[in-house]
Amino acid sequence: MQPHQKTQWNLGYWLLALLALTWIQSLWQTARTVEAVPYSEFEQALAEGRVAEVVVGETTLTGTLKAPAADGKTTIVANRVEGDLAERLSKHGVPYRRVVESTLLRDLLSWILPGLVFIGLWFFVIRRFMDRQGAGGFMNIGKSHAKVYVERDTGVTFADVAGVDEAKAELQEVVSFLKDPQGSGRLGARLPRGVLLVGPPGTGKTLLAKAVAGEAGVPFFSISGSEFVEMFVGVGAARVRDLFEQARAKAPAIIFIDELDALGRARGAVSPIGGHDEREQTLNQLLAELDGFDSSSGLVLLAATNRPEVLDPALLRAGRFDRQVLVDRPDKAGRVQILQVHTRKIRLSPQVSLEQVAQLTTGFSGADLANLCNEAALAATRRGAPDIALEDFTTAVERIVAGLEKKNRVLNPHEREVVAFHEMGHALVAMALPGTDTVHKVSIIPRGIGALGYTIQRPTEDRFLMSQEELEHKITVLLGGRAAEKLVFGQLSTGAADDLAKATNIAHDMAARYGMVESLGYVAFEPQRQPFLDVPGLAQNGWHPGPETQQRIDEAVKAAVMQAFERATDILRERRELLERCARELLVRETLDADALRALTGLPAPGQPAPELPVN
Repeated sequence: MQPHQKTQWNLGYWLLALLALTWIQSLWQTARTVEAVPYSEFEQALAEGRVAEVVVGETTLTGTLKAPAADGKTTIVANRVEGDLAERLSKHGVPYRRVVESTLLRDLLSWILPGLVFIGLWFFVIRRFMDRQGAGGFMNIGKSHAKVYVERDTGVTFADVAGVDEAKAELQEVVSFLKDPQGSGRLGARLPRGVLLVGPPGTGKTLLAKAVAGEAGVPFFSISGSEFVEMFVGVGAARVRDLFEQARAKAPAIIFIDELDALGRARGAVSPIGGHDEREQTLNQLLAELDGFDSSSGLVLLAATNRPEVLDPALLRAGRFDRQVLVDRPDKAGRVQILQVHTRKIRLSPQVSLEQVAQLTTGFSGADLANLCNEAALAATRRGAPDIALEDFTTAVERIVAGLEKKNRVLNPHEREVVAFHEMGHALVAMALPGTDTVHKVSIIPRGIGALGYTIQRPTEDRFLMSQEELEHKITVLLGGRAAEKLVFGQLSTGAADDLAKATNIAHDMAARYGMVESLGYVAFEPQRQPFLDVPGLAQNGWHPGPETQQRIDEAVKAAVMQAFERATDILRERRELLERCARELLVRETLDADALRALTGLPAPGQPAPELPVN
C-alpha cells in the first residue's frame, strides 16, 4: 500500500511540474509577441494604419499588427480609454470587436485561496499542538508511542550490568523462559506475567530491562508511564490497548513501562484534580490487559518504579506483577564492579585502585558512579594529565558531595579565621570519638551554594545499622563547629545553620522514630519514611502523638542536642592547643587532606588502632 501511494504522489508531482512548465512557456511566448504600450502610441499606430484588428476588452485594447514591428512584436496592448474610439476605428477602416472577459476563475480564486491558506495554517497549528502533546495527529491520537528495539538495537546484555547480582539472577529466569519456554516449563511452571523493578533512582532498573531483552533476543517495547495519560479522556486506555496489540503481534516480546507510579498510582489516593479520571481509566485498562494475555504466548511485562508505596494494590497482586525485584544501591564489591564497567572507556592510571575509589563512594548509585568517572576524566583533562589518577577521583567526589569550588568568593580575614576554627572543630571531634566516619579532607575554600568551608567524612565500610551511641556521636560531630566558634571567639555565627538542622533531625528521629529515649518508651510517634525517595506523609505506619507527648519529644530532642554540644565543647577544650595549631595551618594551606591531618594530630593510617588525641 505504501509504495503505491508513493508512486501516485510522484506522478502528481510530475503533472504539477509539467503544468507549471507549460504556464511559464506561455507567459514567455506572450511576453515575446505582445508589446504593452501607452494609449497614445496605440492611437499613433492606429493613425498610421499599422493595426489590422482590435479586440476591445473590459480594461484593455489588444491590437494585431499588420506586419511585425522592428523588435518582432505582433500584438500591442494598451489600457482602454473611453471616447469616440468606434468612430475613429471606422474612419480608418479597422475592424474591431468587443469580448466579454470571464472573471469566474479570478473570483473563485479570490474566495478559495484565502480559505485554503487559513485551513492550511489551522491544520499546521493543530499538528504542532498534537505533536507537542505526543498525539501525532488526530488519526494517531490513540496510538502507542512505545519505542521498539530488537537485540541488535538495545546493545545491552547482562555483561554491561554490574553491582546488582541478585536482581540479575531473578531476571535470568525470565530470559530462560523466553529463550526456551518448553524446557523451562517442563515441570509445570509458567512464565511470570509481570516483573516490577523497585529501587532508588539511578540504580540501573532501565538498564536491567534492556539487558533482559538483549539477552533473550526478543522485541523490546519501551514506554514511560507518563506517556499514556493525555489531556483527552480515553486516550491513555486506547494507547494501552494499542501497545499490547503491537506486542502480541511480535510475541515473544517484552513490554517495559518506566516510572510506573505515573500511571499506576492508587485510585482515590489523591484528590480528583485534572486528569484523575483519565488516569484511572488508563490504569483500569492496564489491569484488564494484564488479566487478558496468556503467559504461554511469551509476553512479559517489566516495569520500574522508585515509589512502590503509592502503587494501586490491584496492580501488585499475584497474577499481574508476580515478582518484585529490588534493585538497591550497590555495596562495596558492587561498586568495584560498576567502576570496572565505567572505566573501560577512559584512560586510567595504573596506580589507581578501584578498591580505594569504591571506599570513597559509599552510598553512590550506579548513575552516581558513572557521573563520578566522567567528572574524574574532566578533572584530569583540565590539569593536562596524560591519564586519570586517584586525585582526580577525589576531586570528583568533592565536586559531587560538596559542590563546585567558588574561588571568586573572597572572605575577609575574620571570616576566614571563623571558618577555619569551625571546620577544624568538626574534624577534631570526629577524630576523637570512636566509630565515626573517617575525615577525608578539611577545607576553607567555599563550595556549592552557601558552604564557606567543608569537612568531608567518608565511611570506610558499608553500614546498614547504627547504634544509639553512633547516632549521638554523629550529632556531636555536627555540633563540633559551633562548639569551636563559641570556645575560641566567645560568640556564635550563622555558619552552623545547616549543622544544627541535621543534628536536630537526627535527635528527633531518635526520639520519635527509633524509640531511643527511655522516658518516652519504645514507641514510634511518626510514620515510617519512604525507603527510596524519603518523602514523608504517604505511609501510615505509626501514630501521631498528642500535645503532651509532643512536648516531651521536643524536650528530649533539645536535651540530646545540648548534651552533644557540651560533649563537643569538652573535647575541644581539652585539645585547645591542637585546635589552634591545626586551624592556623588550615588558614595557611586552605585545604588539609587525610595525610596532613594525620601528620598534625599524630593519628595512624586508617585500619590501625587510633590512640587518644593529645590533651593539654
